[in-house]
Amino acid sequence: MKNNTLQQKTIMTPERKNVALVAHDNMKPALIEWAEKHKERLIKHNLMATGTTGNLMQKQLNVPVKSLISGPLGGDQQLGGLIAEGKIDVLIFFWDPFEPMPHDPDIKALLRVAAVWNIPIACSVSSANFLVSSPLFESEFERQIPDYDKYLQERL
Repeated sequence: MKNNTLQQKTIMTPERKNVALVAHDNMKPALIEWAEKHKERLIKHNLMATGTTGNLMQKQLNVPVKSLISGPLGGDQQLGGLIAEGKIDVLIFFWDPFEPMPHDPDIKALLRVAAVWNIPIACSVSSANFLVSSPLFESEFERQIPDYDKYLQERL
């Protein structure tokens, strides 16, 4: 009988991280205000965001931000795919728990995949402040992720 527990492996998260920035519509001003306060720390990393958020961030901060497609049009899923591919190291996602969104299943899937791949997630100003003020935000650090290669070997 095969073991259904997914094995873990240790990887090194680089000093220069791929940071994803996402915000629900009514949370975009809070994310932009927060990002302006932490601009000097953020610009040391590769920034990306879902559609509208990315365009707003690039205009407001005057720094390069790779924009994906809009969240409701599949940007949340696109971001989840990048997390699963190991191309996102940190997720800062200001979402409104009181505002139902038509793409709620996509949001839940994004948060789930971020937890599965063990990336740091901040969902509020306070948690984002903690995250960027950590010494780990600007240095390499080890983290455990699913060992997908081992999983495939066990399935063959």
